[in-house]
Amino acid sequence: MRSLLKKKYIIPFVASGLLFITVSFREDFFEVAKQIEIFTTLFKAVNTNYVDDTNPGELMNKAIKNMLAELDPYTVYFNEQDVLKFKINNTGEYTGIGAVITRKEGKLIIKEPYKNYPADKAGLKAGDEIFQIGDINLNDYKEDVSQLLNGGKNSKVDIKYMRQGKTLSAQLVLEEVELKAVPFFGKIDEKTGYIVLSEFSKKASVETKDALEQLKREGAEKIILDLRGNPGGLVNEAVNICNLFVPKNEIIVSTKSRIEKHNAVYKTTREPVDTEIPLVIIVDGKSASASEIVSGALQDLDRAVVIGSRSFGKGLVQRPVDLSFGTQLKITIARYYTPSGRCIQALDYSHKDKDGKAIRTTSTNYNAFKTRAGRTVYDGGGIFPDMELEQTKTSAIADLLVKNDGIFNFVTEYYYKNPTLGNTIPVITDADFLAFKLFLKKSHFSFDTETEIALKNTLAAAKKEKIDTEIQAEYNQLLASLEKSEENLLNQNQKEIKNLILDEIIKRYQYKEGLYLYYTKNNSEIKKGVSLLSNSEEYNKILKK
Repeated sequence: MRSLLKKKYIIPFVASGLLFITVSFREDFFEVAKQIEIFTTLFKAVNTNYVDDTNPGELMNKAIKNMLAELDPYTVYFNEQDVLKFKINNTGEYTGIGAVITRKEGKLIIKEPYKNYPADKAGLKAGDEIFQIGDINLNDYKEDVSQLLNGGKNSKVDIKYMRQGKTLSAQLVLEEVELKAVPFFGKIDEKTGYIVLSEFSKKASVETKDALEQLKREGAEKIILDLRGNPGGLVNEAVNICNLFVPKNEIIVSTKSRIEKHNAVYKTTREPVDTEIPLVIIVDGKSASASEIVSGALQDLDRAVVIGSRSFGKGLVQRPVDLSFGTQLKITIARYYTPSGRCIQALDYSHKDKDGKAIRTTSTNYNAFKTRAGRTVYDGGGIFPDMELEQTKTSAIADLLVKNDGIFNFVTEYYYKNPTLGNTIPVITDADFLAFKLFLKKSHFSFDTETEIALKNTLAAAKKEKIDTEIQAEYNQLLASLEKSEENLLNQNQKEIKNLILDEIIKRYQYKEGLYLYYTKNNSEIKKGVSLLSNSEEYNKILKK
């Protein structure tokens, strides 16, 4: 009888559930089909009837990219040119000039040449402005210029560039450029090893393992792993790096999605290198994604002390999907969760404010979780360090100076005024800081704060309405007040800005390797890490050992 009752109620319930799913699927399918038909007819109507010739490919490219921008910044469409832009893959290798470059006002600016790669071998320096590649003047070239610097190994590319007002030329010989996931490792003192992990490429765990084992052979009994500025990369590499320090079969990260097949649990699969060696991990606001998986997992497992400042908070999982005609979609499919159950995503892209910006989780909505040893940790975006360091945080004014090249351009001028500095580490004095502020004024540096942009837009609108002369006095007064406020912020954050200037100077003369070497003796966050590792009582107290 009981069996009959179960069938009587359960079967209709299951059937109604299946009916709901089927109806829901049909409704979604109909809505998608409907919107595709509307778009297709609109697209044809525009191309058939518009007064001027249209570029169907360009229109479609913009339409797709703008549509995806409504979801999140990580769901991206790549057209054929995007896919072929660089022969880059997750091994960290590509054929190119071996330099960080940016395009500005029709020129390619060399931001950082990598040591002993084509740009460096050709004598290019940070700050050089490439204005011609082959026979093509970049001022007249509106397409993506990176393809002009692509080619097979040993291909030759002639360029013309400006340096401090002088026109120069060079020939670049392209070669395979291998970007190291571990660009530096070494010993800070007799017992402390230091490893910089800059990205999670396919070689990340192998390079980190090699560095760890080499440091142990050299006598290191404690390790600092520096993940500052690391934007992330491959999930499996994050798991493998954790596996160096924790046993086999340990859960490191899980992904959860509304689609069952995208749910996954990632465990360690190998024998570790060392499960006991004391470990400090340094993170900052630019440590993201796989960096947060490593720092979050080792924090949850009480295997490392995390120091620095709250990490970026990128907890969304992407997967590439190949589309027709050689195009590709990179789409967000799930969210990451640390072993304790924390989601590390900071911004909620499904809920946006009146300006269309994703809403950040507030501290009042953080949820508490427990590490294996019972320590309390929180979600809400990013990994919050066990030991927060003020010096790891960056001020808004410093971020703008970096973003808008205020420090970069000042150091370019400094470099050519001091050509013989070599390996000498200068002291950035108050006089140097004053020179920096004067440089910003002389070069009419724009901070592009929201207030500054709004003020400029107001004047522009007034000019259109021909009332600018009437408000000019008030505008000048507001502008003077704004400049005074910006100078106050510069002075308030003088120490941080001086350090950023010095970092850029060291890179100009000694490349990135020289900067890391300088850090091992002078960086305050690393010093704090060494101090903590030297105090086993404090270290164990944090981890509740």
